[in-house]
Amino acid sequence: MPPKRHLTARRVRLGAELRRLREATGMKAREAAALLGADAVQMSQIESGVAGVSAERVRRLAANYACTDDALIEALVAMATDRTHGWWEEYRGVLPPVFLDTAEVEHHATFLREVVITHVPGLLQTADYARAVYAYMMPGLPESELNPRVEHRMRRRAVIDSDNPTPYETIIHEFALRIRVADRNASLAQLLRILDQIEQGHATVRVIPTAQDGFAGAGASMMYTGGPVPHLDTGLRDAPTGTAFIDAEAQLAQLRTLFRKVEKATLDPVASQDFIHRLTREL
Repeated sequence: MPPKRHLTARRVRLGAELRRLREATGMKAREAAALLGADAVQMSQIESGVAGVSAERVRRLAANYACTDDALIEALVAMATDRTHGWWEEYRGVLPPVFLDTAEVEHHATFLREVVITHVPGLLQTADYARAVYAYMMPGLPESELNPRVEHRMRRRAVIDSDNPTPYETIIHEFALRIRVADRNASLAQLLRILDQIEQGHATVRVIPTAQDGFAGAGASMMYTGGPVPHLDTGLRDAPTGTAFIDAEAQLAQLRTLFRKVEKATLDPVASQDFIHRLTREL
């Protein structure tokens, strides 16, 4: 198949998984390429996500890699044959690729778990809240660039704000709920938005109170997304160079452990909902 014009997180992940399967057997790239009647360059393009790969080739490679996990193989085949042209593609060339990759990963997730300390989660933000955050973090950003960022964030909410929402759990620190990124009215609207999503069953929210003892997880912010099989879960964490997409099993295990550890410092969902109600009355 010809090289893809645009790399996407989904294509890159498919290639990475095929490479992992090959490396687990000790097979060289040129040997795997020969199985497909290709050369080492073409194999490199497949494993880097630059070139697509057919369902038949995925199955042939899996068989020669002695992969017996049928669920994983079918999930990889589905990734290879997916022709989804998601709404996020409308922003290609308008926003940095990481915006598109994040939306794509969320769209295909079977569940979403998130920990946030300093800001309300993007999937729960109002437009006014998102606008205030972007405007503050990127001063001088013209409206022509600010507006697409806010619009994109609002459209991301569709994964949880729909008739068939993706299961979503989030842990939010009290600090993020109290800080006024704009004004009193915007803060109140933001808290009411969170409560609305809870009441509709679109989000399970747990709050970490500021007074909680033994919480040293100020750097714990992350998102964990479920794949069609656990092996294809993905983690997202902020890094100095931007959002890092995590797919190595050892690192995913660390994120799962981190989520459970942070969860121990939270109020339960009912108490958290009551806590947010009290914050609205304070405003």
